[in-house]
Amino acid sequence: MSSQDSNRTTSKQTLEKLIETLELSDLQKQFLRSRWLEQVSWMGGRARFARNWYYRLRLTAIIGGIIVPILVGFNISDKNVALSVRWLTIGLSGVVAISSAVEEFFHYGDRWRHYRHTTESLKTQGWQFSQLSGLYSGYKSHQEAFPNFATQIEYILQRDVEVYVTEVIQKKEKQKQESEQGFIKEMSPQSPTDNKASDKDISPEKF
Repeated sequence: MSSQDSNRTTSKQTLEKLIETLELSDLQKQFLRSRWLEQVSWMGGRARFARNWYYRLRLTAIIGGIIVPILVGFNISDKNVALSVRWLTIGLSGVVAISSAVEEFFHYGDRWRHYRHTTESLKTQGWQFSQLSGLYSGYKSHQEAFPNFATQIEYILQRDVEVYVTEVIQKKEKQKQESEQGFIKEMSPQSPTDNKASDKDISPEKF
């Protein structure tokens, strides 16, 4: 087990112990585990996954984009070495293009920020509830504050779905439609208006 996995396990165990110390019913504690703690853990994992892939793809594109012009600028007299450098340049250019395309398609950067924001919102609500601070400072006990806490958690989770659909999914669909429209435009035949314009350009007066 890596140190990061160990830290995440320890953090989850700490939160589970915190839940046990709260003066709540078994049903309310079960809500905290299944609806709050599990969501914090799951979204935190998705945020780390998206962040790692975003860093990998972006760094590959950036570093490759810097190296390719340098390789192109080399003036090598040895034909064998020049051929090897040429193939290396072509291969590296392909890797850069693929990295950029994959990140653009999956939107790992947007997903990372989205999951990170939701995770931090859930954590904030959890800590404020456990300490009866912030939104819960006016309550005398966790039992009294629990209905408001449950409402806040459900609101955050509902907003998470809505934001994901509007910002991530719709952005991907929009890019897909723009790509299809561009392809159709390129494949469409030349219009009569364009032909007339071409005829005007090739007039006898110009010869």
